Amino acid sequence: MAKDKDIFEKIAEAPAVMLEETIDATKKVGGILHADAPMRKTKEYWNMLGPGLTTGAADDDPSGIATYSQAGAQYGNQLLWLAGFTFPLMAMVQEMCARIGLVTGRGLASNIRRFFPRWMLLSCTILLFAANAFNIGADLGAMAKASQLLWPSVSFTKLIVGFTLVSLLLQIFSTYKRYAKYLKFLALILLSYIFSTLLIKGLDWRSIGQSAIMPTLSFTKDQIILICAILGTTISPYLFFWQTSQEVEEEILEGETTVASRQGTDKEAVKRMRVDVWSGMFLSNVVMFFIILACAVTLFPNGITQIRTASEAAEALRPLAGEATYLLFALGIIGTGLLAVPVLAGSASYAVAESFGWKQGLFYKLKQAYAFYGVLIIAMLVGLGLNFVGIDPIKALIYSAVANGLVAPIVLIFIVLISSNKKVMGEWANRPLTRILGWLCVLLMAVAGVATIYALLT
Repeated sequence: MAKDKDIFEKIAEAPAVMLEETIDATKKVGGILHADAPMRKTKEYWNMLGPGLTTGAADDDPSGIATYSQAGAQYGNQLLWLAGFTFPLMAMVQEMCARIGLVTGRGLASNIRRFFPRWMLLSCTILLFAANAFNIGADLGAMAKASQLLWPSVSFTKLIVGFTLVSLLLQIFSTYKRYAKYLKFLALILLSYIFSTLLIKGLDWRSIGQSAIMPTLSFTKDQIILICAILGTTISPYLFFWQTSQEVEEEILEGETTVASRQGTDKEAVKRMRVDVWSGMFLSNVVMFFIILACAVTLFPNGITQIRTASEAAEALRPLAGEATYLLFALGIIGTGLLAVPVLAGSASYAVAESFGWKQGLFYKLKQAYAFYGVLIIAMLVGLGLNFVGIDPIKALIYSAVANGLVAPIVLIFIVLISSNKKVMGEWANRPLTRILGWLCVLLMAVAGVATIYALLT
């Protein structure tokens, strides 16, 4: 009988013993992986990423996706080189913004208010708010349309209101730490565009490589407008304000709650910032490259040369590139919208609140910064409302492009002047080469802005 008890006892113990052995084995494997240098370096690299990653990812919003899709559909591989061309310009400008935030401990609008006439700042802020509101409206509409591609039975109204509420609730009621983590992981949705393109069969990488490094232009009016649109959606004012403010938010998260405690920085902080910013902008431009490529190798050869929205691009890809590419592309639109819409609303709110000297920051609770969150809510509601007043989403993007065309060169002038001022930036002021490239970027965006406005208005 004792032997029987031993057998039954062993049978009863077996699951628990197996569980304990599994736990021990997992701990050993975890210890090995943790000790492994490549894994440790990967973890360190991921921890360095933050505001730069989310800013770069937010640049590839649904309206940007539509612009890149049109470039591939209309001109094939001809404009692939723009991804490499815009990368250093975009990264350099965003690094200037990040450095301003790190050194001064203030957002971009706060710095502009200190050194330039208030009317100039207010003019830029009003145009930025208008541009962002139109962009939010277009992005919300694109997200709802993309969702209907996957769930046709759900109404447009329910989807767009749902996306608006989810975005507002996350921004207002999440702690900044949790919200920043959400944005960081959401940035990984951009990888869907890379995977969706790589699933397309018959890619001619030799031809693709040539188009990527050898600029070609046909100098037609339509192509010039499209190039200006790509520049405008890549080097965009809302990214400038968001990047600077998020650097400040990160410092506040570390306990530096006063401007005085945040002023100044060190080599380690600047190094981490540069890794973050250049990584984020690199991801953004790689995704731009693959979106152009996907449409260039599928839509362009089949004569589909007009893409008005991101959801149209996904729908057009379906019969040509396959179901998997279509699904990944559609999911990417929804994911990038969930990332970009809060950035658009948040950057507008930072700019307005800083312009008037109000309390601002996602680290505040709702009751501590009513004006800041009020502007954020208004921007979201205006964007939502644009989808129900008969304004075509393409027209909304045109209005946004005009406003951005006016704002971008002016704000870039402020950025270059502030980041080059040694009295403000100390040892972290722009070096001569960076300053020269900064002014070239101002000139390029001024020309692009004027060309875009002229073409759209005429």
